[in-house]
Amino acid sequence: MAFRTLAALGLGIGATLGPALPATAQAARPHPQITISNQRTVPLSQFAIMTAGDQPRLVAKLAKPLAPGKSVVLKLNKPQGCSYTVQAAFDDDATSDADMDLCKDRVIRLTE
Repeated sequence: MAFRTLAALGLGIGATLGPALPATAQAARPHPQITISNQRTVPLSQFAIMTAGDQPRLVAKLAKPLAPGKSVVLKLNKPQGCSYTVQAAFDDDATSDADMDLCKDRVIRLTE
């Protein structure tokens, strides 16, 4: 698997790329579930995935804090398209956001 890292506000949001999909499948919708992995040394207190654009819609959010070194699978609620905004907040007041293509990225790794 290939690995891509996006840095935002000093934190890394990385995405593991899944297998290549035909262009028609990428245009349709992302995988129905996304894995979030907290690779920081502090708990992830908030995490949200929203549609991109002027009127974003929440498609997934973290139900409870995620401990360091742990992972969770989030189900996407009525995903549309491939472009999403990912926002994260940690117990040490660090925040991060990134634009991602969830048709390609199925694992989001949060790093220092």
